Amino acid sequence: MAVPLWLAATVGVTGVLLSRVDYNVFFMKFFRNLSRSKARARLYNNKYAMIPVMLGIEQPIKIKDDIDAENAMHITREQLEEMDGFEDTPLYLSIKGRVYDVSAGGKFYAEGGEYHDWVGKDASRSFGTGCRGGVDRTGMDCLSESLEGLTDNEMKEVDRWLELYETHDKYTFVGYLVDDPVEEIVERVHEENEAAERAAAAEDLDEEVDVDEAEEEEGVAT
Repeated sequence: MAVPLWLAATVGVTGVLLSRVDYNVFFMKFFRNLSRSKARARLYNNKYAMIPVMLGIEQPIKIKDDIDAENAMHITREQLEEMDGFEDTPLYLSIKGRVYDVSAGGKFYAEGGEYHDWVGKDASRSFGTGCRGGVDRTGMDCLSESLEGLTDNEMKEVDRWLELYETHDKYTFVGYLVDDPVEEIVERVHEENEAAERAAAAEDLDEEVDVDEAEEEEGVAT
């Protein structure tokens, strides 16, 4: 029995598309969206929340900074690195500068888990691109916190992950990621010293020019 041309073409195109699918990323997004659907239904009493979320036609919930943000815990990058689940430490991750405790999801976030690459750092870029090792299409570190160069769709993916952590009933917001104040002071002192050295060098150069000009004038006068 001959196979209809349209059926053969459909199967062929489907096979090509499926071969390009990153199944790890696909299932990560699937279960993420399932959790978001449940959270939206719980928080907003919306029993139909699953439909737009699973179809990808919803708008991520915009997370507003807490009113008492100034009183929230501040966590440095060095402190965040230590929250990796080793030696009985909790499992922390950061996304867009917001730090969450995901210890309740140890099966996924502890060493050997699917999401462990995100633990102990702000890997915001990875949440958007799905890249978790090496460099991405722009040549930037996949696990960078920089969002530079991401497309609108990738930025939306970042916000979807942020919504997951913010609304999940087992993950908790811990505080904000900040630069180490000691490192800031050292860096500022270093910059001030460099500026002072440049100013001194410029002043010495001006003095040399003045001396040269005075010598030239003296030579002309004689």
